[in-house]
Amino acid sequence: MNFIKRFRVEPGASVDLEKIDPGFHGDFANDVEAKDELQRNLARITELQRTFYADRRHSLLIVLQGIDGAGKDGTCWHVISAMDPQGVQVTGFKQPTPEEQEHDFLWRVHPHAPQRGFISIFNRSHYEDVLVVRVHKLAPKDVWKARYDFINEWERLLAVENNTTIIKFFLYISKEEQLQRFKERLDDPAHQWKISASDYTERDKWDDYIKAFEAALSRCSTEYAPWYILPSNHKWFRNLAASTIIADTLEGLKLETPKPTVDIEEIRKLYHQAKEAGEKAR
Repeated sequence: MNFIKRFRVEPGASVDLEKIDPGFHGDFANDVEAKDELQRNLARITELQRTFYADRRHSLLIVLQGIDGAGKDGTCWHVISAMDPQGVQVTGFKQPTPEEQEHDFLWRVHPHAPQRGFISIFNRSHYEDVLVVRVHKLAPKDVWKARYDFINEWERLLAVENNTTIIKFFLYISKEEQLQRFKERLDDPAHQWKISASDYTERDKWDDYIKAFEAALSRCSTEYAPWYILPSNHKWFRNLAASTIIADTLEGLKLETPKPTVDIEEIRKLYHQAKEAGEKAR
């Protein structure tokens, strides 16, 4: 299956999430069948990211969005962990601070955009300002509606000015699956710290969030910053799809290990001199 083609939101397309099955799992029946493919993807990502870090011609931004419980943290844990931490930065965007609220909505985001050779992961992102802000009416409609164009222009700036490749994942789960995951948190002491009352009160606004996501996916999937809708009721398939798209995208960059900046033969002579000195010292 071509995951990029299968899950990519084409620019200009109108997204209707009711037509997408969040329980879709492709040709794999379960996590056991998908395990080997996932491990191959993770190995690919590890090797490709090493070259990406050395190449220094590109930067990569991965955006993770989804309703509460969709698996943003889990995707970081299971997929992004295949990358070398020295070349990766993960940033979570929570409720804006008073200082951040005194600036434009992209002010707090731009400093976390990746430099060349690096990968930035946004666990929630600048899209909160057309999602939560819209659903909770934290700004007038004419304010948040104008932000779609600002977002597109900002992402285009990254793509053009810093050769940034942008991958945006919407992790799509059903309302029933969300409730089941909340129950698992309640039953697991290791995850009870993640529970909050808002997990349940926000469910009353499910339809509003779906409409907000549909608008963001429709308005902001572009050639330079496409959205991918990943069916995420099955965590293992979510991880498989995300890892495949990341690995395939990195491969498509035609990465190259840079040539040495020193005289290798001269360095080789120094090595042999050091080796001979060590042998004489023994």
